[in-house]
Amino acid sequence: MNWSYLLERGGLALFAFALLFFSQRFWYLALWRVTSNWGRVWLRMGIRMLYLVGLLLIVASMTDGWMKDHRRVLPGHSAFMSFAGLWILAALGGYLCVKSVHAIEWIWRRVHKPVTHEPVKPPVPNSTALDFVPDPSRRTFFRTASVVAGAAPFLGVMYGYAGERLRYQVNRVEIPVANLPSPLDGMEIVQISDIHLSSYMTRESVRRVVDMANQVGADLAVVTGDLITGVHDSVHDCVEEVRNLCAPLGVYGCNGNHEIYARAEDLAERLFQQAGMKMLRRENAVIPFRGAQLNLIGVDYQRERLPNGRKTQMLANVEPLVRRDMPNILLSHNPNSFNRAAELGIELSLAGHTHGGQVQVEILDVSISPARFITNYVAGLYQRPLSVVVPPRRIGETIQLMPNGRKGLSALYVNRGIGTVGAPVRLGAPPEITHIVLRRA
Repeated sequence: MNWSYLLERGGLALFAFALLFFSQRFWYLALWRVTSNWGRVWLRMGIRMLYLVGLLLIVASMTDGWMKDHRRVLPGHSAFMSFAGLWILAALGGYLCVKSVHAIEWIWRRVHKPVTHEPVKPPVPNSTALDFVPDPSRRTFFRTASVVAGAAPFLGVMYGYAGERLRYQVNRVEIPVANLPSPLDGMEIVQISDIHLSSYMTRESVRRVVDMANQVGADLAVVTGDLITGVHDSVHDCVEEVRNLCAPLGVYGCNGNHEIYARAEDLAERLFQQAGMKMLRRENAVIPFRGAQLNLIGVDYQRERLPNGRKTQMLANVEPLVRRDMPNILLSHNPNSFNRAAELGIELSLAGHTHGGQVQVEILDVSISPARFITNYVAGLYQRPLSVVVPPRRIGETIQLMPNGRKGLSALYVNRGIGTVGAPVRLGAPPEITHIVLRRA
């Protein structure tokens, strides 16, 4: 049992819960202050009670998403789930922005504290003199800044929900692949990932994505995990849309972590097979193209740690699937398997999982994304040295690199995905369909 890891995760969970609690408390107190001046008691109390009822519905809808069986707290929860995600994200962002402005104002007061040499005169009782405001322009500025800072996240969330979340992009990228035979140079692959068919992602939206992917005209199509979000979502409906993907060399996929959460790994594999597609689950398939071949490997979601917090080997038992006589492409939902894939001599990994952070902000050329908390591979193309490890023959022996191992760089491409999880919002990370062109390194 890794107690330090469990305590760290517990502390992070407690911190997140505290942020959510204080953000909701902040906005409730703001509502209380605004309504306190209303003359009619029934209207004042009604608005406050409506807010509390709304919070209870939000908690109930979130509980629906965490249920591990098919029971539901709310029978028709899709509208509540959408509202809950939007409100929680906007309220938390607004709370943090307002508190940031208050912190800046507090620092400003300490730095620019006026120095007076005259004694302070006590106030005169019953005086009719007006209160003196030391710096009314500063007070007005920070008050206005607080209002703008509090409103900005709500406006951003609405744009991310109604606009950028549905702005699907086809992103063409040429990837240099080590040891790629010349006949495979120019081979095209279309990748979609993280569909998350749910109350946020309808079948019509998935159909639109599939149509856009088919317009690429790629030789091979791959789906890198997370067809659905939870147990209440239909894998059947998602596969019925995905089966319309057209590629001469076939359609292949791998399972993601949400298939595990929904206990749908076997069902997804069976439905893929019935639809004429192939779900690779620690399996490989040799793909012929123009007289050459490549080795396509697929794995289920790769955990980095066991439930007790201990680290586990990623891509365990995958080494026998790696070919030395042809280039290898790995379908692995979790991009953190890339380091191990490079050690195994896999030339190209295709992943998803991160959604590009869903909400990504760039400040002074520094990209700020929630995905940074779980991986160094947020979105796009990454490379690291390609090496083949010689496994130790006895305990304690040092791991070495194969002296005649392949040279060059192993590549990883992380797709931003199509759907969303949590809040149905994307900002700075629009949904992506990747058009990959293989090039000789």
